[in-house]
Amino acid sequence: MGAAESVLEKSIHEFTVKDSRGKEVELSTYKGKVLLVVNVASKCGFTDTNYTQLTELYEKYKDKGFEVLAFPCNQFLKQEPGSSRDAEEFACTRYKAEYPIFQKVRVNGPTAAPVYKFLKASKPGGLFGSRIKWNFTKFLVDKDGVVINRYGTTTAPMATEPEIKKALGEEV
Repeated sequence: MGAAESVLEKSIHEFTVKDSRGKEVELSTYKGKVLLVVNVASKCGFTDTNYTQLTELYEKYKDKGFEVLAFPCNQFLKQEPGSSRDAEEFACTRYKAEYPIFQKVRVNGPTAAPVYKFLKASKPGGLFGSRIKWNFTKFLVDKDGVVINRYGTTTAPMATEPEIKKALGEEV
């Protein structure tokens, strides 16, 4: 339980995921961009702060090579109960999200999405292993697709700004 899985991939760019409509998206299209990858949920106590700040970060840095990649997940108290399209509509309507909202995924267990197995293996979660503990766990990924850092649920997206700026090559 909680042990980091062994993965062969060295970069997030080696993965293909599905968008909210089920269409395949190669993450290699994000080469050269700094990414903040987040498992999101619409009915969580952390939803408002996270979505508001993710949108703020995206608006501030999107023209400088930054992307937010949001993956809805229903594994934590079923706080993302609708479809992938419902999750996308929620984020785009309520929080004006212009960043991609992908297909719902599992982030833990044997059926976890391969991209999440990679993220967790790249940056285990400390004392309790690599398992994702809750919604809105964030992974900062550099321009080469390598995970720089992992942030827990209680780390607000704006708290990641200094590391995002550094990864973008900006003065901190």
